[in-house]
Amino acid sequence: MLVIGIMIGIPMALVLARWANPAIELRARLAEAGGWTPADLTADVGQPLTLHLTSDDVMHGFAIGQSDAPALDVPPGTMVETTLTFERPGKYTFYCTRWCGLGHWRMRGTIEVSGPTSEPVMEPQPLYVALGINVDADHKIGDAPSQRPSAERGRALGIDLPEEYLSMDYYRAHSPVDLRDSLRANGLSDGDAWDVVAFVWRSNTTSEALAEGQRLYAANCAACHGEGGAGDGVAANALANNQHDAAMQFGQHTQRPADFTDLQSMLGASPALLQGKIIRGGMGTGMPYWGPIFTEPQSWAVADYLWTFVFQYQEAQ
Repeated sequence: MLVIGIMIGIPMALVLARWANPAIELRARLAEAGGWTPADLTADVGQPLTLHLTSDDVMHGFAIGQSDAPALDVPPGTMVETTLTFERPGKYTFYCTRWCGLGHWRMRGTIEVSGPTSEPVMEPQPLYVALGINVDADHKIGDAPSQRPSAERGRALGIDLPEEYLSMDYYRAHSPVDLRDSLRANGLSDGDAWDVVAFVWRSNTTSEALAEGQRLYAANCAACHGEGGAGDGVAANALANNQHDAAMQFGQHTQRPADFTDLQSMLGASPALLQGKIIRGGMGTGMPYWGPIFTEPQSWAVADYLWTFVFQYQEAQ
């Protein structure tokens, strides 16, 4: 009787568990055709949320923002099952990880997770907000160098720099032209000053952070900004011509992606400004916001990587 009870009880328990927490079918379509359906889900802390994922058109991907869980491929005509369990209440963003067209960045949805919490979680204020930086303001300089500054040349100069200039706080809050001007005031030539700036910028990141930034950039940014950062990705021309899709509403216009090899523009921007643009997005430009997707270290890694299009780093440290 015990064996029979076990044989009957286990399947029944599984059936009851599935009845109590039925799977949700989540369908993916190109953004122009509706994106994720449904796009807004709910869950409870500690309770499994089972999803049956499928695509109605092309290959899509599924991932939860700011999560270490690997992305799932969602091929057309196939059902992929995944079960999620959230430990904290809040709003989580899920998104498509496969480039599926100009509307790819709009392939996002949310999961509202409810549950008890001892204290409200206070998110830290982004640095660009704390510094009062207007990420949309023009920051071009008029006297950019004629060639890319070199971190190796800057290191070889052997300049005894004040500790302030080598600190992370200074690096993130100041633009390269700010440091160039300070170095010029202390007697350095323009060319040497720019090379020292490149050395300081390289000193404030790591090879690991640059590798992570490169990975994230290739997966999420290169389609628009180009592999070499020149604003010439496969989607650049369509964005420049506002050929996004017919469903765009007033105020959703797009423009050509930023050129990260433009020294005039980049040398007037601080790392905090770049990180702010990454997490907040570009209002009315077609630049998506990555705040709900990237963790803070990831957003800084991408910002650090963008400087490789400006400075020659090699392995100067």
